Amino acid sequence: MATTNAPARRSRRAVTAAGLLPAAAAVLLLGGCGGSSAHGTASTGRPDGGERTAAEAGAAEVPDATTFSTVPGAPKDTAPDGATDGLVVHPAEAAPVLDRPGGRRIATLPATELGGPTWVPVVESSGGWRRVLLPSRPNQASGWVSGAGLRTAHTPYTVQVELGKRRLTLLKSGRAAGRWKVAVGGAKTPTPTGRTFVMASIVPPDKRQSPIVLPLGTHSATLDTFGGGPGTVALHGWPDAAVFGKAVTHGCVRVPADALKALSRVPLGSLVFISA
Repeated sequence: MATTNAPARRSRRAVTAAGLLPAAAAVLLLGGCGGSSAHGTASTGRPDGGERTAAEAGAAEVPDATTFSTVPGAPKDTAPDGATDGLVVHPAEAAPVLDRPGGRRIATLPATELGGPTWVPVVESSGGWRRVLLPSRPNQASGWVSGAGLRTAHTPYTVQVELGKRRLTLLKSGRAAGRWKVAVGGAKTPTPTGRTFVMASIVPPDKRQSPIVLPLGTHSATLDTFGGGPGTVALHGWPDAAVFGKAVTHGCVRVPADALKALSRVPLGSLVFISA
């Protein structure tokens, strides 16, 4: 159970999916839910040509924790079914990610992700440290960040996706706020299970398939890339209602229009539970 002891003065409302529509952001392709542009690792040099500090050198040797990267040595989420109190955090500036409180640096959590603010869920707290889920590979990657400098918020929403029933349930404060039949990954490209989160919100250039795309912090387990991107799984709409209730996608979850409208109000960082 996550606990909250970050300074109250840093608290703020988490950005909702509807409130973050970066038309110029990197686009996730609906066909395979992959990204069309990549984010690299942290810069390896200083713009002024000077020598790097030890902190700068450490940052240069680890990847940015984004949907485009892999974070070797990231501790795996140990409670993929675990609920929290809804605490989500946003780094005001790039923050070091460690493998344990006060441990080894494994990544850098950027302040922005896909053109909007980075909000990630807290799944464990230890003193002034927060264990958060990361949007990177491998799936269910997590890491520890210092609570200092983090903006905090609480979300009452969680999303449950039941693959066998091909059903998505939106819960608010533990009560069902909506339930819909959805389309999930096919046999060769299944939707990955586990605990993840709403990572970003994107308006695609072509809105005919879906007016909004909600990328999650998880990736296809069978597709390393798709459509030029990293195989990011997303929630999104679909114009043909005949797909709902079927296992036909490349890993994404296709939802009806009224479900997408409801999901667009869910704050970034909200947990998504995907079960078999």
